[in-house]
Amino acid sequence: MASYDVVDLIRSKRDGGVLADEEIRWLIDAYTRGDVGDEQMSALAMAIFFRGLDARELPTWTRAMIDTGERLDFSGLSRPTADKHSTGGVGDKITLPLAPLVAACGVAVPQLSGRGLGHTGGTLDKLEAIPGWRAMLSNEEMLAQLEDVGAVICGAGSGLAPADKKLYALRDVTGTVEAIPLIASSIMSKKIAEGTGALVLDVKTGAGAFMKTLDASRELARTMVGLGAAAGVTTVALVTDMSAPLGRSAGNAVEVAESVEVLAGGGPADVVELTLALASEMLAAAAVDADPAAALASGRAMDVWRRMIAAQGGDPDAPLPGARHTETVRAEADGWIASMDAMAVGLAAWRLGAGRARKEDPVQAAAGVTWAASVGERVRAGDVLFTLHTDTPERIERARAALEGAVTISPEPASRGPVVLERID
Repeated sequence: MASYDVVDLIRSKRDGGVLADEEIRWLIDAYTRGDVGDEQMSALAMAIFFRGLDARELPTWTRAMIDTGERLDFSGLSRPTADKHSTGGVGDKITLPLAPLVAACGVAVPQLSGRGLGHTGGTLDKLEAIPGWRAMLSNEEMLAQLEDVGAVICGAGSGLAPADKKLYALRDVTGTVEAIPLIASSIMSKKIAEGTGALVLDVKTGAGAFMKTLDASRELARTMVGLGAAAGVTTVALVTDMSAPLGRSAGNAVEVAESVEVLAGGGPADVVELTLALASEMLAAAAVDADPAAALASGRAMDVWRRMIAAQGGDPDAPLPGARHTETVRAEADGWIASMDAMAVGLAAWRLGAGRARKEDPVQAAAGVTWAASVGERVRAGDVLFTLHTDTPERIERARAALEGAVTISPEPASRGPVVLERID
């Protein structure tokens, strides 16, 4: 591979130039090997933040990131594969009921998930609230579980797109996290390297989402769908509402409990609606004709959940951890809940111990927030709105502060809009 002067590449992108394919491939490889320093890649990331990557540069950038590591191969499985990725939100436990539901319909789901950072929860943190469950599997264990059970939710190994791990950490400390080309290539490099045949993206928008506006969420969704198509992966995106939190819980064990309610045929209507919408898209993308609502109602999805948890060492019958301390926040007026600020709820859960400020921080399995009513529902003054759960009561005051003004109560009836706002393919 030819060598280039990285300062020339920085200047070119800074001044609005276009990087050649071979320049991009060299740059990503050299950065991953340590031949290009963090300070130089920081400058280039900032140039990309302002100048972007064009329709040719971005697929090349993404492919170069994939090529720094391994690619998984699911072609030997007896059923097609489909995966889902969410850009992250508050109360977003959808992966937990979704993976076993889609598997119950005949599609294998290799769900490589992550941990929470800041106000959005991590799927692995939630599942680790189940006694005995383990997040890390070898590639051989994952393939065997996919063939036997049909679904696996586990951590991604270090072999998938190692360039992304370095670049992600750099973006976090250089103010370049929000660059859409860098977000899209980060997500899609890992998902394409994962080797799934079909991918459904859940791109959140609103107060509790990474992307606050519909336009930004739509742009990110279109960019990622384009990258998937360029790589030969059937890719569809749903843009979904995250102005209010999903369901009735944000945290770890409390979200597992709610997910099990959904699998048992109950659960909050918005969680069920989004789970079924994403399941339908995953099945269609995998070209499998099945009814996810029937699989949920019959108990088949619950059967797969129990087998999936047990296969990773968890006890599906074990009691989930409960918090040593709980406190309530009550409604101050009669009326209908007109809005509930997802960011405020996520921040409260984080302050109670459900999330982490740094990657190495521990989380409390039992910490989180639950709410008794959501947008569009009637409450009376004195009714419990929120219950705060934590093992460290000194955290409660700051969590309460986060929830001040989080709920708007209207004297007139109110309703929540649709959860799925747009479909992009």
